[in-house]
Amino acid sequence: MRWNLKTKPEKQKVQALQNALQVDEIIAALLVQRGIETFEQAKSFFRPTLQDIHDPYLMKDMDKAVNRIEKAISNNENILVFGDYDVDGTTAVSLVSSYLKTFYSNVATYIPDRYLEGYGVSFKGIDFAEDNGFSLIIALDCGIKSIDHVVYAKEKNIDFIICDHHRPGDNLPEAIAVLDPKRNDCIYPYDELCGCGVGFKLIQALGQNRNQTVEDLVPYLDLVATAIAADIVPMTGENRVLAKFGLEVINSNPRPGIKALVQNIKKKVLTITDVVFIVAPRINAAGRIKHGDYAVQLLTEFNLEQAESFAKEIEENNTERRGLDKQITKEALLQIEENEEESRFTTVVYDENWHKGVIGIVASRLTETYYRPTLVFTKSGEKLAASARSVQDFDVYNALEACSEHLEQFGGHMYAAGMTLKEENYTTFKNAFEKVVQETIPPDLLIPEISIDAEINFSDINPKLVRILKEFEPFGPQNMHPVFMTKNVIDTGYAKTLGSEGEHLKLFVKQNDSEGIGAIGFGQGKHLPLVQNKNPFQMAYVLDENEWNNQVSLQLNVRAIKENNG
Repeated sequence: MRWNLKTKPEKQKVQALQNALQVDEIIAALLVQRGIETFEQAKSFFRPTLQDIHDPYLMKDMDKAVNRIEKAISNNENILVFGDYDVDGTTAVSLVSSYLKTFYSNVATYIPDRYLEGYGVSFKGIDFAEDNGFSLIIALDCGIKSIDHVVYAKEKNIDFIICDHHRPGDNLPEAIAVLDPKRNDCIYPYDELCGCGVGFKLIQALGQNRNQTVEDLVPYLDLVATAIAADIVPMTGENRVLAKFGLEVINSNPRPGIKALVQNIKKKVLTITDVVFIVAPRINAAGRIKHGDYAVQLLTEFNLEQAESFAKEIEENNTERRGLDKQITKEALLQIEENEEESRFTTVVYDENWHKGVIGIVASRLTETYYRPTLVFTKSGEKLAASARSVQDFDVYNALEACSEHLEQFGGHMYAAGMTLKEENYTTFKNAFEKVVQETIPPDLLIPEISIDAEINFSDINPKLVRILKEFEPFGPQNMHPVFMTKNVIDTGYAKTLGSEGEHLKLFVKQNDSEGIGAIGFGQGKHLPLVQNKNPFQMAYVLDENEWNNQVSLQLNVRAIKENNG
């Protein structure tokens, strides 16, 4: 692992901010590293308000979208709210449909079947709309590349409004409105919204027609925060505001569906990390194992007892998903070992029997293990489908685009994408993908990196520092949990491994004459020999809290350990 200690920010800027905020140097330096250099910027960072949320009409085509929806309501048309089967898609569908139903009843939802229809807008979904008298489809978290689908719908006198956040192709679908902040001709001030975030902008605009303010829409932010967390979009700007207020809703008065998912968690306050690892996988499990409709049912149910029943079923789906994930990862690792070529820059594996619902998770596991751009393929009808995952700073979407002649379709982001291809093109594509990555990836990106914000001593850690760092939340891309490094650390003799295979490491550490601090290193069990016998070592970690029996104590969450070098 590469240890990358960030360059210290400009001393004058740090001192100026330190004086303005009356905080210590560590906090001021962390803020400057995040581009926060003035009192006003710091105030906006620490005390975001709903007034920081932008005018939805700054988004290209928003007026057209609102006018078409209002026309549908006036004409008593049937509206179909359509979205993908992942967390971003199902939360977006739940948000827009439940909002519309507060004042209009002719609204239904449609989530495509992962196995029969695949990702995004489907011809089957459009046929469903025609058969059931829908004249307007609002597509959420998908549709930006659905040019043929929109033409097909138009032939059936069905209009489309597309709300997406994925990168557009060269041409846009000829929909009534295409809401996507990543459009080149869109001047919206923030282009990193998730799909549910774009859906929120739509209901914000519709709300303005009904004399509603953004404050009136706060109850919907539990869904938006969940999508932001799950979709790993940057935790900056508007996303951070929406996530912060959404977390407050999750912790104070969430919708029954989310309440049912979190009510057994023994924590006073849930963080974005809890949403990522507890709420999101369960919502995802519905679409992975059964059908995304189950997630929408859960998230739009307002009877707690019924929501608990849905949540119980989804918990069973999640248990099944975990078993499949473990088994397929094991099979994929075996396949890589048997066919490994030393020079490979990519991991590409395929088995026609692998469950399509978990190949994305398996791709993530393989990326963690081998640390290179990874594709996991399985059979999907007559074609092969794959999930792609990338390593830090390498754009896998661009790599796929460079060999898209071999693909039927593809879409996604820098770090995660999906694609389909004809089975006979698998080997050709696999070789083309390897060639593109080999020619474009800097070699150091194939070595995992831990990015360290600052080197500190244990004596620098105090309650005030911990309290202010909590105010940096919610954490996420571009506002990550600060990682510190400390040298000359020793374990006081309590080091031991935890977990069924000894994969985790439990420590009680000191530096010089500092007080001892408890530490936990998930996946760090292999370092036990390095820290035993009071050998000094250096450690990269984040300041965390351990909640046990209603007692909260400081704990270091260890991210990496290596030999001490003075």
